[in-house]
Amino acid sequence: MRFFKINNGFIQEIQHSPGDDIATLIEDSDWIDAHSPSNEERYLLSQQLGLELPASNDVEEIEASSRYFVDPQGLHVHSLFLSPSEGRHTTVNIASILQQDRLITIREGSIADFRLLRLRARKGQVQCDDVQSLFITILEQKVENHADTIEDIHHQLEKISYTVLEEEEADWEDCISRLARLEDSNGKIRLCLMDTQRVISFLLRHLKSTPDQLETLREIVRDIETLMSHTTFLFEKINFLMDSAQGFINIEQNQIIKTFSIAAVVFLPPTLIASIYGMNFHLIPELDWTFGYPLALILMIASGFAPYFYFKRKGWL
Repeated sequence: MRFFKINNGFIQEIQHSPGDDIATLIEDSDWIDAHSPSNEERYLLSQQLGLELPASNDVEEIEASSRYFVDPQGLHVHSLFLSPSEGRHTTVNIASILQQDRLITIREGSIADFRLLRLRARKGQVQCDDVQSLFITILEQKVENHADTIEDIHHQLEKISYTVLEEEEADWEDCISRLARLEDSNGKIRLCLMDTQRVISFLLRHLKSTPDQLETLREIVRDIETLMSHTTFLFEKINFLMDSAQGFINIEQNQIIKTFSIAAVVFLPPTLIASIYGMNFHLIPELDWTFGYPLALILMIASGFAPYFYFKRKGWL
């Protein structure tokens, strides 16, 4: 667990050692960030704050009534955050309990947004007057990081686009695999943005915000709408590149089939001639010819080159 305090309009992390009294830290904190809390830590939080912490199954619920609600303990928001993984992105549900003077976040996975927020807090760059503005700042930074990730996906798509459309010796299977990963990441970003829209809609209805905070929330909504349009554009570009890569693969396969088909037609006449003179009949006039064998060879070669030159003249080769 990490503990934060708002001092002079800035959020600061409370440094503590293993021997410090956790109950005192909980009482003095404005923000408690519980990352994969143990059963003992969950029990201590529940006893100290007098609230019931949501279980993992509760956080995963998708119904709006289960993800956003108000009770005597405060505002409960279960929100999706993006978490980078090995070559892909995953989504992590975070349970947030916003009280009058305290914010509690409970999460199971590692979130880049929270790491960046802690780094900025150490440098005194996270400005907030109360826990409500802190929660809005978390959402604002979440959307900003999504925008950066979308921009990174766009840059990767530009590289893949050059590979697919310009390079003659492109690795199509690798391109399709990379496109599939980008499509998956883009889909998860869109899902997180849609979830954030629902969170802000809930906050606008229930959060007692100042005019500045309300304007910040509305600005975040406008940013989300812009990013949603960008994700739609990325989906279309990914589908175009995927279709192009598959089209080039089909062209290569058709070229191979075309080559085998032409080879079969070219070798068919010589095979027919060789088959005729390979029959074991006694009454074959050509068997007594002195130059029968070289004539048969010449005939087979000529019959093989004839369809080749015909295809060449028609432009089929």
